[in-house]
Amino acid sequence: MSWWWAGAIGVTRKKSDVDAAAPRTNYQSVALIVGVTGIVGNSLAEILPLPDTPGGPWKVYGVARRPRTAWSADHRMRYIQCDVADAAAAKYKLAQLNDVTHIFYATWARCSTEEENCRVNSQMFRNVLQAVVPNAPNLRHVCLQTGVNHYVGPIRSPEPGPRPEPPFTEDLPRLRSPNFYYSLEDVLFEETAARKQGRPLTWSVHRPGQIWGFSPYSLMNVIGSLCAYAAICKHEGRPLIFPGSEAAWKGYSVASDADLVAEHQIWAAVDPNAKDEAFNVMNGDAFKWKQLWKVLAEQFGIEKQGMEEAEERRRVGLAEMMKGKEKVWEEIVRKNDLVATKLEEIGNWWYVDEVLGGDGEGGGGGEGGGMMMSMNKSKEHGFLGFRNSDRSFVAWIDKLKAFRIVP
Repeated sequence: MSWWWAGAIGVTRKKSDVDAAAPRTNYQSVALIVGVTGIVGNSLAEILPLPDTPGGPWKVYGVARRPRTAWSADHRMRYIQCDVADAAAAKYKLAQLNDVTHIFYATWARCSTEEENCRVNSQMFRNVLQAVVPNAPNLRHVCLQTGVNHYVGPIRSPEPGPRPEPPFTEDLPRLRSPNFYYSLEDVLFEETAARKQGRPLTWSVHRPGQIWGFSPYSLMNVIGSLCAYAAICKHEGRPLIFPGSEAAWKGYSVASDADLVAEHQIWAAVDPNAKDEAFNVMNGDAFKWKQLWKVLAEQFGIEKQGMEEAEERRRVGLAEMMKGKEKVWEEIVRKNDLVATKLEEIGNWWYVDEVLGGDGEGGGGGEGGGMMMSMNKSKEHGFLGFRNSDRSFVAWIDKLKAFRIVP
């Protein structure tokens, strides 16, 4: 057991735990979650208001570009619709939040080049900090979420030069190629250092791997995408064929449970031993897709599943396989009385193709786990949280079904 997590609820937390908490007017901490409709943002919005969350009781502001969703209606937070890429809008809507004590930044914009990613995403983050930091006198900590591509370079980037061998540790030097994670860190260091104004203002950086969680609006939702693919296969009476590489199928892979990442950020936000540090965060175990693929098939009642034999195999990713399936998804939504969504909102095919297409050296796994990160630094600083990846996988599928996102 570890820190607060001896009593952690994890992905099976009960809604009644939040409902049982009486409304408050006095808060010890006030969170601003930027990217609240994303995978980790959604978990933060669920965990922070719980009555036993460290640093609490917490008041929560949630910021996202889209209107508030039906599946977040029960979250105990004040929702603020704001596109933080717009500096004027960010200043107008966020500068008035003068009671914020902690910022949790867990959003990003996907651009066509990494140079554009650097420019756009760093400006978004700077817009938030410049709106909040000078106007929130009690601001104490800023959590920045980046990811494992800090160590291996951006998806589809030019060759970044020699990459370190896993397991990755937080003290590894940056690669030579552009990386918007580096740009975000630079903004964090600049803005917190320049605006402390004699008061304590600390930070932490959190680097998860592929994140498993609940969010139909995430740009990197592996489980939601796989569930949509499985639902389409079931609807069409087709086998659930693994669309990735043989290395990803047979080799070891690792993941980061969204609730665990949220717990990790809360820990860093309130524990004095975690200030001004960067930390990896992952479940702490490994899995094989050939084992989880059977579980996915069972969850959707598909009998025939697996990877095609070598002589039949013609590598076709989900981005290609799911072309023209929008009407099929509409039929599935209507037939099963699901929440109205578009297939492009649920299926992040490009990202799943990256995750499942690896050769063991990059993002897709492979023999030995090509994206393995060391959790020793977190353990040494006091965080011993972990997740069983097999159980995490099933629990998030169950949640997607419970909220009628997938059948």
